[in-house]
Amino acid sequence: MKEILQDLTYDELNALMSSLGAERFRAQQVAQGLAKGKKITDINIPKALKEKLLERYEDEPVRILETYTGADGTEKYLFRLADGNIVEGVLMKYKYGNTQCVSTQVGCRMGCRFCASTLHGLTRNLTAGEILSQVLVINALHTDGKARGVTNIVLMGSGEPLDNYDSTIRFIRNVSCATSLNISPRNISLSTCGLVPQMYRLADEGLPVNLTVSLHATTDAERARTMPIANKYTIREILGACSNYFNKTGRRYIFEYSLIDGENSEPEDAKALIQLLKGRPCHVNLIRLNEVKERSLRSATERKAQAFLKLLTEGGISATIRRQIGADIGGACGQLRASYLHTVDEGPEE
Repeated sequence: MKEILQDLTYDELNALMSSLGAERFRAQQVAQGLAKGKKITDINIPKALKEKLLERYEDEPVRILETYTGADGTEKYLFRLADGNIVEGVLMKYKYGNTQCVSTQVGCRMGCRFCASTLHGLTRNLTAGEILSQVLVINALHTDGKARGVTNIVLMGSGEPLDNYDSTIRFIRNVSCATSLNISPRNISLSTCGLVPQMYRLADEGLPVNLTVSLHATTDAERARTMPIANKYTIREILGACSNYFNKTGRRYIFEYSLIDGENSEPEDAKALIQLLKGRPCHVNLIRLNEVKERSLRSATERKAQAFLKLLTEGGISATIRRQIGADIGGACGQLRASYLHTVDEGPEE
């Protein structure tokens, strides 16, 4: 597999053009072409320069393999990488703009029981340019040539972003660059299962992204039943890292809490969550579990979800129930990829 041109910062692209004997303004031309989601072969630069670039860099590091559209307008994509690996992403349409969920790894090694991304384990990390290219190709589909088609990004697709730390940080810096899509870090949400050392590092990066932590329980023992990472980092350590993030960035943090029937969705669970989080500068996203057929977990009912929310808000916790989107097209992380790989493994019916 060749290198990924979209990995480069603008300064690195300038240096590359100089090393290839190209005029300095070619870096701007290439950057503008890439920002529009173009392949190298489609950028308006001299043929000789294209050939030099193509000797070293992938022409199309990410391409759309399949597209699914849900009844609510949500779009789900399977992306094929240059080495043949598959990742997925989602475009969610809201009144304020379009939010794209991107993958940071091929698969995941965190092992969370409610997530389909972990079913096949971790294959490899994505480069920053592969993460960025997911956004560039979708943005190109939804832009009118002037405004951005993607206005917000969530690092919440396949993979744990902080397990691919360096590529994730480089991606955030590149996508927020004025010579790329210029999407502010404040419009980027990073979801983690709670890798504490990396959470501390993130707080020192000077990137005010929205930090979202998958919590899903109020004690370490309960959390460990669905999230193996709980055996390494305690909830107390996670809360400490969150407090540090707020102190360093001034940004409140968000906890994701998937309501799992018979696991964490009873009134006593809500009361325990209030005790754990009361007084903290945080918000709780309650999630009605997108059920994964390969897992035994089941979502709490709508009635239970509303009752849980009522208890939290009455207890002084800022909370909402996340709108359930894309359920009819395998909207949860990893579901579409898992289904695709299962079909490929089985092969066509005779």
